[in-house]
Amino acid sequence: MSILEEKIDPKNLKLLTAIKNPRLHAYIAGAIELLNPSEVLVVTDSKQDLANIREMARNGGGETPLAKPGHTYHFDGSNDQGRDTFSTRYLLPKDMELGESLNSIERRQGLDEVRGYLKDSMKGRRMIICFWCLCPTGSDFAISCVQVTDSPYVAHSESILYRPGYEQFKKLDPNDEFFRFMHSEGEVDKNGCSIHWEKRRVYIDLIDNMVYSVNTQYAGNTVGLKKLALRLAIQKASKESWLAEHMFIMGAKGPKGRTTYFAGAFPSACGKTSTAMLPGQTIIGDDIAYFRKRNGKMYTANVEQGIFGIIGDVNPNDDPVIYEALQAPGEVIFGNVLIVDGVPYWEGMGCDLPKKGVNFQGDWCEGKKDAEGSVIPPSHKNARYTIRLDALANLDPELENPNGVPVGGIIYGGRDSDTQVPVEQAFNWAEGIIAKGASIESETTAATLGQHGVRKFNIMANQDFVSIPLGRYIQNNLNFADGVKNPPAIFSVNYFLRDETNKFLNGKLDKMIWLLWAELRVNGDVDAIKTPTGWIPKYEDLAPLFKEKLNKKYTKDDYVKQFAIRTANLLAKYDRVEKIYRDKVADTPQLVYDTFAAVRKRLKDAQARHGDLISPLAL
Repeated sequence: MSILEEKIDPKNLKLLTAIKNPRLHAYIAGAIELLNPSEVLVVTDSKQDLANIREMARNGGGETPLAKPGHTYHFDGSNDQGRDTFSTRYLLPKDMELGESLNSIERRQGLDEVRGYLKDSMKGRRMIICFWCLCPTGSDFAISCVQVTDSPYVAHSESILYRPGYEQFKKLDPNDEFFRFMHSEGEVDKNGCSIHWEKRRVYIDLIDNMVYSVNTQYAGNTVGLKKLALRLAIQKASKESWLAEHMFIMGAKGPKGRTTYFAGAFPSACGKTSTAMLPGQTIIGDDIAYFRKRNGKMYTANVEQGIFGIIGDVNPNDDPVIYEALQAPGEVIFGNVLIVDGVPYWEGMGCDLPKKGVNFQGDWCEGKKDAEGSVIPPSHKNARYTIRLDALANLDPELENPNGVPVGGIIYGGRDSDTQVPVEQAFNWAEGIIAKGASIESETTAATLGQHGVRKFNIMANQDFVSIPLGRYIQNNLNFADGVKNPPAIFSVNYFLRDETNKFLNGKLDKMIWLLWAELRVNGDVDAIKTPTGWIPKYEDLAPLFKEKLNKKYTKDDYVKQFAIRTANLLAKYDRVEKIYRDKVADTPQLVYDTFAAVRKRLKDAQARHGDLISPLAL
C-alpha cells in the first residue's frame, strides 16, 4: 500500500482500493515498481472513462482521426504486422512439459529476459490500468481480467472488443482467479510504432495466469484478452472440464423462422469472420468461444463484444454487412490501411485505389519498393478493422445472454486447394473431432509472420494457442460430449478448392449454401450421400438453395467438380497428419490412430472400386 499511495494520486487510488482484493493490489504495486510510470490512471466502467481512453488514443496515443466522425487509423511498424509466433512463448517451470510442438522457455530465464526489457519502460509515461470481462458479466462463462499498458491505442481497442469489468472485479471473492496482462510498447518512432521490434517478446506465464508483452504495438501481440488470454483460458478450462476454442458463433436461419446456432473454427484469413457475417444470418461472435454443459446440452458464449477483423477484400458485394458498418459514422479503428485525405482504402474494397497516400511504411506511391526490392502494396495484407458488434445490422439478440446459446453444429475449415470437398458432415462426434478438427491442414496466410502459402498442420485451428499437451487437448474435446444427449453435428468446410487451371471452384458467397445445408442436416430435414470420410449433400438439395438464396443456377457439372472424392489426396493428407502425431505428440490418444486407420481403410476400399477421383453420383 505504501507504493500505491506514493505513486497514485488520491482520486485514482480510491478507485483502485474500492476493489477489496489484496492480490490485485500486490500486482499493481509490483507493476509500478518494475515499469516506473510517472502517473497512473485507473479506468472504470463509466462512459466518461471509456470516452477519455478514446480521446487519449486519438491525441497522440497511437491513433489519428479520419474524416468520418468516430473513425481513426493506426499504423504498426513494417516489422510488427502480425502475431509473432516466434517470440510468443510459454514460461514453464523445469518440471512442466507441454510437448515439443508448443513454443516454450524455462520460466525463470524467460521472466528475467522479459522483465529486463520491461524495466523502467514507462518512465516519463502514464500507466493505464483497465478492467475487462471475458464473456457476459455475471455469467458462469465470465473471467475477470486486469490490463496494465502504456498504450492508449491498446486500451481503446480493448474497450471496443471487451465488456467493462471494473464493477465485476469489485464483486470477486479475494480467492477468485483473475487474468493479468502487462504491456509496454517500448520506445516508439514519430508514427507511434515500436522501434525495438527485434526485442519483441510475448511471454505467457501459466503459473500466474499472466501475460507479458513488450516492444510491440500490433494488437494480436498486445491486446492481451484476445489470443493471449485464450492460452490462459485453455489451461483453466482443462482443469475445470469446459472448453475454450478459436471459434465463431452465429445463427443460421432455417425454414419457418428457425435459428440453429453454429460454432466454427478456421485458421486466420480462411473465412471465419465472413462465415459469421453471412447475409441473412445473425452473428454472436467471430473469433473466440467458451463452451459449457448444462442439463445434457452444450452451450456457448462469445468471449468478446467486438471484432478485430482482416479488412482485405471486404467489399459491398462479398461482405455487405461489414462494409456498411465500416462506412457509417461510429467508433472504428482502421489498422495498416492506405490513408488519403482522411479516407481509408484497402485492397479488394471494390473500387479503384488512389495512386499515392500514406500507409504503414510512410509515404507511398504506386510501384514503390522496399529495401529488398519487393513492391509495397497500398494496404498491408494483414490490414485490420476494430469495431463493436452492436454496429452490425445482423447482430444476434442473444449476444449478452448470460446462459449463452445452445450449440446445434460445429464447423471446421481451412485453406485447402486440392483435397477436401466444400462441406461434409462427420459420422459422429469422435470422428468429427479427430478426422475433421484435429486433422486440419491449412495453407498459411499473412495473419502470422513467416512464409505464405505453406500447408501447415493446425489442430482445431487452435495450434498457436493451445497451452496444454496436444493429446490432452484432443481428449478434452472427445470427453466433452460425455453426458450430452445429442452431441452437435460436426462438419468440415473448404472454400478454397481449385480446379486444374488453379481457378476457385467456389464463389465467395457459396459458403452460405454450405452453411444452410448443414442447418438442414442438423434438424433432420435432408438426406445425404455417404462417402469414406462423411456425409455430403445431394445435388437436388443444393440446387434449390442456390436458386433461392443466391439467385444462381447450380449445375450438375459444378456439383460433380466440387464434391468429387479425391481419395489419393485424402490418403496423403491423413498420412501426413498421422506422422505429425506419431513424431511430435507423445500423448496422442489411441482413438486418434484407430480413427485414422478406419478412415484410411474406407478410402482405400473406395479407391480400389472407383479410382483416385470418385464422382459423388457414383456413390
